[in-house]
Amino acid sequence: MKFSHLLLFIALLPAFFACRETPAPHGNGTTSYNFEGKVDYDTYFTPERMRVEFILAGDASKQEAYLGGIYREAEWTGSPNSLIDPFGYGEYYFEAFSGEQLVFSTGFCSLFSEWRTTAEASKVARSMPHNVWMPFPKEPVRIVLYERRKADNAFQPLLEATIDPEDRLINSGRLNGYPVDNYQISGPDASKVDLLFVAEGYSEAEMGKFRKDAARFAEYMFTLAPYSERRNDFNIRFLLSASGDSGVDIPQDGIWKNTVCESNFYTFYIDRYLTISDHSKIADAVSGAPFDAIFIVANCEKYGGGGIYNSYALGTSDNSRSDPVFIHEFGHSFAGLADEYFTSEVAYEDFYNLALEPWEPNITTLKDFGSKWADMLPEGAVIPTQPNDSTMLGVLGVFEGGGYMAKGVYRPYFDCRMHHNDSEGFCPVCQRAISRMIDHYTK
Repeated sequence: MKFSHLLLFIALLPAFFACRETPAPHGNGTTSYNFEGKVDYDTYFTPERMRVEFILAGDASKQEAYLGGIYREAEWTGSPNSLIDPFGYGEYYFEAFSGEQLVFSTGFCSLFSEWRTTAEASKVARSMPHNVWMPFPKEPVRIVLYERRKADNAFQPLLEATIDPEDRLINSGRLNGYPVDNYQISGPDASKVDLLFVAEGYSEAEMGKFRKDAARFAEYMFTLAPYSERRNDFNIRFLLSASGDSGVDIPQDGIWKNTVCESNFYTFYIDRYLTISDHSKIADAVSGAPFDAIFIVANCEKYGGGGIYNSYALGTSDNSRSDPVFIHEFGHSFAGLADEYFTSEVAYEDFYNLALEPWEPNITTLKDFGSKWADMLPEGAVIPTQPNDSTMLGVLGVFEGGGYMAKGVYRPYFDCRMHHNDSEGFCPVCQRAISRMIDHYTK
């Protein structure tokens, strides 16, 4: 540990001991945490939301974070009863304190953390912006950003800062004025999952097509459990964010477009991987809209997409497999579900430390299987499950292969939507994880 990091850690010790019930920074991030203390929303926050921008920088061996812009935005739509994260998911963790009181926390991932596992990251340093949203505070708050260490799964501080809500340099004038269509409003935003579909690569003349594409995705979602049983827990809106050009960037084909979010294929030189490296482009686009979760619809017929936990998911509109890609990528971004496949091309090198339990709820290395789906297995179940073939369809077990690794990582089902686009649906473990996330936003 660097000396400067040690000093920061010592300085934070009082806050750690004052908030011992808090989630991931005070555990290993592999289990669900129950925060017993209650945070009264009206005591600490206004109805608005605050956006905190970070710049993440580094390479495969080291990482630093710098504070970017602070923004006052539209109404906070999260549940006032779920200000403290109960999951401990993500490669990063964010906390806000009022005095010594923890008043908000959330975990998330970023494209930058994925990039750090690629071969390129061992040769060059890069930076990418990322944004975190929280309710707008009434009084100054101390924020702490943590990174998850791959060596031990523990969170260590990356950055600490104090934000004064009266600071005149907090940007209150950048609310984007894109129109918002209400597709399904089931009740007050504070008690629903507010899902925002964002138009990417649609011209002004193509907004009718975007509405149809987004509606198709929404209706497809509600054909699969557990979404099919919980439709009334969702508010769904469409952000009519018109781009200058129609389509998206396809660098491998020499195609470049002027679009709202600047999405592109060929991420990490993988043909099908469609992402947005500048997270602030997304944040600017949605700054005036209500949302808890974001899905970006890219106006393109090429196969591909991407999903990053508690950040965003995106997929193309017109491919024959666009619907199943949508539901798979949304599983990543909304519920923190891991990829269960292990044979497709990826850019990652040793993505998981097999000596530790991964934080995602639907894969395990068996290092702490009791924190995963052990409680769902029938009595006397063989671990790992044998044989690992199609004769085991529909059987809940512990199947080897997952998380891009054929050995040492295990998944709950022989086939699931997090494993293959053509599977029947989500396995019981993934369904439970999705339902728990819906509860978090609605209870």
